[in-house]
Formats: sequence, structure tokens, C-alpha cells
Amino acid sequence: MTTCGERLAQLLDAWGIDTAFGIPGTHTIELYRGLPGTRIRHVTPRHEQGAGFMADGYARVTGRPAACITVSGPGALNIATAMGQALADSQPMLVISADSRLAERGMGEGRLHETPNLQAAMAEVSRWSHTLTRPDELPRVLARAFGIFASARPGPVHLTLPLDVITANADHVPVDIWPLPSRPAPDPAALAHAAAVLNAAEKPVIALGGGAVDAGPLAAALAEALDAPVTLTHNAKGLLPPGHPLHVMGSPAYSATRGLYHDADVLLGIGTEFGETDYDFFFDGGFAPTAKLLRIDIDAAQLARQLRPTVAIQADSTLAIDALLPLIERRARGGAARAAVANTALRAMDHAGYQQFLDTLQSALPDAVLVGDSTQPAYFAAQQFHAQAPRRFASAATGYGTLGYALPAAFGAKLGKPDLPVIALLGDGGMQFTLNELSCGVEAGLGVAVVVWNNHRYEMIAQNFETAGMRPIACDIHTPDFTAIAAAYGCRSAKPRDHAALVQALREAAAASVPTVIEVAESDFLSA
Repeated sequence: MTTCGERLAQLLDAWGIDTAFGIPGTHTIELYRGLPGTRIRHVTPRHEQGAGFMADGYARVTGRPAACITVSGPGALNIATAMGQALADSQPMLVISADSRLAERGMGEGRLHETPNLQAAMAEVSRWSHTLTRPDELPRVLARAFGIFASARPGPVHLTLPLDVITANADHVPVDIWPLPSRPAPDPAALAHAAAVLNAAEKPVIALGGGAVDAGPLAAALAEALDAPVTLTHNAKGLLPPGHPLHVMGSPAYSATRGLYHDADVLLGIGTEFGETDYDFFFDGGFAPTAKLLRIDIDAAQLARQLRPTVAIQADSTLAIDALLPLIERRARGGAARAAVANTALRAMDHAGYQQFLDTLQSALPDAVLVGDSTQPAYFAAQQFHAQAPRRFASAATGYGTLGYALPAAFGAKLGKPDLPVIALLGDGGMQFTLNELSCGVEAGLGVAVVVWNNHRYEMIAQNFETAGMRPIACDIHTPDFTAIAAAYGCRSAKPRDHAALVQALREAAAASVPTVIEVAESDFLSA
């Protein structure tokens, strides 16, 4: 007999899932039975939150979902934080949880891992959460999940399998996968309206978000046709190369960038939610464009949030840009000159040496994927780090803003793109959220450079206290010996005191077969 759990593994393999993260538990044993007969690599984190962050990092660099397998109750709720981050940043992942038997669900009888309504709980951090009640649902449920990943605004999908469904006979359930739905194409009339507005514009500006991450060459061609400066959110970094004359090399939240929005007569937003953590990072309410707004987004609901558009087009970004390009009248609009003025002002914002520090990371490993946590240099990387290509930068400082993201997410990124160097950039506080995943990195042979920015405190929160006129409370924290911890886990370590030593440590880390913890003292790398 082929059980539903075995058939699920076969179907995941058929759908192209090649990596699964999970901690086997009493209730998930039967979900593992079918894995040895597939091509799926299983990676064991040390905490379910780490599993979710690894799946997030994997998705950031590949654009594809990985699977996560958890028990009900604590396992599922542990991964919920990572799902919240992925939901906020539109990253695909498939989370599969076991649950109590159908007749026992919601009975409150004190069974192991019992959760009154797991599907409802997980729906809060999912694009879709579903409980299977029989094996026959598998093909349709997975078709819907992968349809969301491929053709809608992506995010986590959660599936719950009760124990008696996992072990039910699935001999009759086909392994054939369903065809994926096509991505939404733009409405011709709306497209013509948008083109007319853009062709009449004298000072257009383009705002690209993570929803346009796979439209790189087309996005550059559109910017050149319009001769329009381009701003990029965290998740859109790399869509234009750093040297492109229309690339505005700074955060949309900075005054120099906002000046472009203020002076524009048309603002074209593609795949961006105009969210606070990108456009109003300092919470000053200063992002208030008055230009005519054209919005393109795959999510219809997103077009009715934040800013009221003049034209709203629901469509896949790549399809929309491809269809819009032939309608644009190519002429000079002073875009490069406007971008240059903004970039001159942005370059003057050195922020006490963060620019040099970030330049050192990039000069040491030019092709690296940089994965940032909520830590001081990662905040400034939002403005000052410029990825060489799309899907080379991720940061928990946007969207949900969770601590502890960078270490496991960097491991996921390395699993997704093993040929690229990967740098995790996190603080001494964030490191202590998920440092247990170093063990997973050693076990999986992941040569990631783990750069720990050590200032012995929650610096950003301390600054928030001071801004509020208060003395910081509970911000100065005990910091362990990270090099000793690295050794205990079987990792390499280094404590560079200057930029030259940091370059050497990064390059050696990229060549290693285990993680390298590189502890950087803030006092050594910031100017007074």
C-alpha cells in the first residue's frame, strides 16, 4: 500500500521540490517514509523557525519554494514567525504540518501537540491554509499551492494533514501534476491609458519593488525608453546594475530620493507595495508623492492600498513591461541628470564609515549574496549596498522585521545557490536568536561567512529610547564569546581588526566547507 504521506513525497518531487527542511517528530514519521524514494534533499535545522528562515533564503535566491515539515502545535507555531516574514516579503514556501486525527481535532482532550484549529492559526501567516480530509485532495490542493507560487502574489502556503489521513491508502491517487495557470496579462485599454500618461510626462520616475525582481532587462529597457530615474526597494536591488546612469543608488526613504518623487509629474510603481519599511523607514511621514501615479501589480488588492493610482493595472510585471515598451515614445527627459543629482547627495551620506564597511564586503566577494538581519550595518545596506544582480540581497529590516533571520536564511540561500558566496550580516543580539543553526550549517557543509557586528547592545532600540527622551532600558546585553561558540559547533572563526583582515577572512570563509563566524567589533570599523 502507498500511504498518503508517501504519495505526498512523490508529488512534491514531481512538482520540482528539491529541498525540504524539517525536524522529524512523532507525528511526522509517516511523512518521511516516502522521502528516500525521491530526489528531495532533507536538511535538519535545530528549530522550526530556522527551517522557515532557511526556506525563505532559498526562495530569495532561486524564486522557487522549498518545503518545510513540522509537527502540529509547537512545531507549526514555531515556524509561524518565519512564515510572517515570508508573507510580508512575498516569498514562496510550502509548510506541511501533521495534526491530530480527524475525529480528535478540536476536542480538547489533551492529546500530544493538540491545537484547537491549526488551519485557522496558520492562515494568519499564509496566502492559503488548508486541512486535507482525504488523500484524494492531494493533486488538487498541490495544484492550487503551486498555482499561487507561480501565477499570483507568492507567499507561504500551509497544508495540514491529520494523522489518519497521512497513513490512509493513496494507491488510487495519481502522481501526474496539473498544468500551472498562466500569469495575468495587462488589460490593453489600461495599458494604452498608462502609455498616454507616460508619453506626456516630462519628469517621470520609476519605482521598482520585489514584484519586478524577474523583469531585470525589460525594466532597464523601459527606464531607458522613458529616460526616467529608477528607485529600488530592498527586494528589488540588482534590477539595475550599480553603474547604470538611471539607477538611483539610495533608499526611497532618504530625502534625496524623495526629492525625485516630489519633482516628478508621473510616478510609475511596478511590483511595489509602497510600504513603510521601504519608503518611510524613519517613520517621519515624509513620503507623500503628488505626481500622477501608475501602478502595476500582480495582486489586485495591493492596487487599492497605500496610494491612490491614476491608472491601476493588475498584471505580472514582466508581461506588463513587455507590453508597455512598444507603446512608449522614446525621447530625452533628463533622467540621467536627475538621477546624478540625487546620487551626488546620497554619496555624501557616509554614515560614520558604514559605506566603507559595506564596500569591503562587496570588494572581497563581488558576486556574493548578502543576507541582512535587523542590525545597524544592515539598515544602512538598504541605502548603501548595491547588488550586482537581482536576488543577491535580502534583509529582515524590511516587512515583518524579525530578528535572527540572517543566519538560517543565509544557509538557505547557500543551499539554493551553492556556487555563489553568501554573507550573513547580523548583530550580536540577532545572532543569539538563532546561533544554534550553526550546527545545521556544519552538518550540511555550508561555507557561509557569518559576519557578526558586535556593539554589545540593541543599538537601534537604544537610539529609539533616546529619541523618546528616555534612558535606554534592557538594551545593553551580555555578549558571549562567539569564537568559542563557533569552535564548539565545529565552525571556523576570525576576529579581524581592520578592513584588510576582513577581506582575507571573507575570502577564506567563501572557500571553506563549514560556516565561518567573523566577529567584527563596531569600534574597529566606525569612525568617531
